[in-house]
Amino acid sequence: MKNTRILLAACLMAAPLMAHADEDKLFIPQWLGAQYTFVDQHQYSLHSPYQSELSLRPQGDTKRSHTFGAYFGVNLPLHLQFYFDVEMFKGEGVSGATGLGGLTNGDVIRSGTAGLPKKPYVARRYLRWSLPLGDETDDVERGQDQLPGKEATHRVDVKVGKMAVSDDFDKNRYANGTRTQFMDWSLFNNTAWDFAADTRGYTDGVMIAWVNPTWTLRYGIYRMPYEANGQKLVSSLGDSNGQQVELTLQPQADGWALRFLAFRNEARMGIYRDAIAAALATGQRPDILADDAPGRHKYGFTVNGELPLADHGDTGLFMRAGWNDGRTESFVFTEVDRSLSGGFQLSGAHWARPDDHLSIAVAIDGLSPEHREYLALGGQGFVLGDGRLNYGREEIVEAYYSYSPIKHLTLSPDIQYIRHPGYNRDRGPARFVALRAHLEI
Repeated sequence: MKNTRILLAACLMAAPLMAHADEDKLFIPQWLGAQYTFVDQHQYSLHSPYQSELSLRPQGDTKRSHTFGAYFGVNLPLHLQFYFDVEMFKGEGVSGATGLGGLTNGDVIRSGTAGLPKKPYVARRYLRWSLPLGDETDDVERGQDQLPGKEATHRVDVKVGKMAVSDDFDKNRYANGTRTQFMDWSLFNNTAWDFAADTRGYTDGVMIAWVNPTWTLRYGIYRMPYEANGQKLVSSLGDSNGQQVELTLQPQADGWALRFLAFRNEARMGIYRDAIAAALATGQRPDILADDAPGRHKYGFTVNGELPLADHGDTGLFMRAGWNDGRTESFVFTEVDRSLSGGFQLSGAHWARPDDHLSIAVAIDGLSPEHREYLALGGQGFVLGDGRLNYGREEIVEAYYSYSPIKHLTLSPDIQYIRHPGYNRDRGPARFVALRAHLEI
């Protein structure tokens, strides 16, 4: 409770600065928002002829998670802005947030490793430089990591510091935020995209964007963790890094959008085939960690689309597809080498509740041949490893209803159904129900 009071006190102290200052006045910090998200999730028991410490618990499980966040920004001279965010996570995910490629509570990524303290931490701390390339501007409203004012529609953006890679890449109107939209990891991001991050989901790096009204080109380079799913980042971008480039096409501001992303990671990774060969030669279980070495690479590609249909875009479709080479170990986000997902959002305007919506989506995740052979021989990653494997694609269905009883509060009952959890036909199906409450001011 003490840490919770500290975080709430920071919000209250900043509140008077929120909106009464002139938006063009420099050096006056603004409180851009605060949020609290609570998730109560239950995993039902499932068929489980064998399991390990990384498997979904066969007897079922119930867990609760809490995330708190406060977000700040300030305008500086020379087209500069500075952003500073503080967050805190408490609780945990069902089955220790293991046993699936598409984990079922996106907020548990903020828990980090088991040894990290459950106290406030700095989530983002970065400078943004925005250089106008023309006179045409748009109005932007106050929001998380967005200062209010006017912004050039033709511009160059540069961000330097601590941030989340997914703040700028693989965004989607209908499936982008685990606190208000889909909760499954395979639906709020492309899980085949193994983007750089520590175990809480943040890293240090540089993002450069060339922004235009109908298209945007972005490039980012970020520090990788020293080891798979590790909290410690490498000391410099020269040691290892994750790079991505993304082209966004959106001819009209509220119309359809397509995003094409390519990424390449360099890190201290193991190679599945080498780990398998060593295990067969010694008669031991394969261990990808014993094969890790610096300078290894992983690359991949993703596509991401959204199609507004009606209700000013509140009703629409989305899709994602992703592939990575699957040669080196899954290192950061989760253990997925192939991913395909799509879904639909229906506005509550059709039943006289325009602030509500109903959403349903499916995702199919897969593994490369060498990754599945590694698991079949008893190998383990950082979220997968049943001891054996009868391979099948992980098939996920999620549906939720977003209900807004009052301004700033949403309540979302959520159900998920997963066939072949952990890519294993011998296990499951797995069923989950949850209630999420999200307060944002």
